[in-house]
Amino acid sequence: MTPPASSANTGPDAGKDAAKDTGKEAANGDARGASVIVNAIAVLRSFTADEPMLGVTEIASRVGLHKSTVSRILATFEQEHLVERDPDTRRFRLGLGLIAVAGPLLAELEERRVAYPVLRELTERTGETSALMVWNGTESMCVEQIASRQQVKHTTPLGARYNDALSASVQIFLAGEQAERVSALLRSGTITLPGLDDHSVEEYLQRLEEVTKRGWAINYGETSIEEVGIAAPVYDHRGDIAAAVLIPAPKFRVSPDTLQSLGEACAGAARQVTQRLGGVAPKERRSA
Repeated sequence: MTPPASSANTGPDAGKDAAKDTGKEAANGDARGASVIVNAIAVLRSFTADEPMLGVTEIASRVGLHKSTVSRILATFEQEHLVERDPDTRRFRLGLGLIAVAGPLLAELEERRVAYPVLRELTERTGETSALMVWNGTESMCVEQIASRQQVKHTTPLGARYNDALSASVQIFLAGEQAERVSALLRSGTITLPGLDDHSVEEYLQRLEEVTKRGWAINYGETSIEEVGIAAPVYDHRGDIAAAVLIPAPKFRVSPDTLQSLGEACAGAARQVTQRLGGVAPKERRSA
């Protein structure tokens, strides 16, 4: 009797075909895994200093995911203490478990360790909050802060991120970028600038040139009507901007004369941090 024909591939290319199928499955699995990670990160980033507590529906709307997907991600985060649920409102906030994740990075962040005593002295001298900001390529992030002792004060919470072009620290970091890169960030909306058009981009680039010449940047109530921000650059050993010292202060306490003195104090503190890091400002590097 003739055996029934088999649909299985038993020829010399069978092994190759099986390997291809396995490779496709692995690639699909890797893609799905990467997608899950990206979604999880998006959920964490939906929390901000202005809105530290969010519900599932709010998060789903912000990240563009189905509520059931967001619920599963939050359930996992809650188990790992990366988020916490308010027992009354059932809304979520970031959990203390994130400190355990970020702690080793903050401990090893040399700029933060070196800047701390300088920031403390700056706050004592000016009476205003001082902070250290770093740049992640598209946002200015707070990694250290010494709060003012005054009853009315402005603070920059650790981990807060800023992408507003008029923010003082964002101005500092963008002043260290090429004009083409700044224009691309503005036009893509990655860095937000009110009334964006060709003229406003040119004006902003001129503003950054003035920041470089002055040595410090000003945000005089432009992003928040009640707040003034002053920032100055910290340089590394290559003469590149490594961080920014920031002074956020209530606007009612900052007159034009006070603004000048705060700017000079901020720039002086930034120079101290630069020196403690073994850094050198571009002009100093060229004259060496």
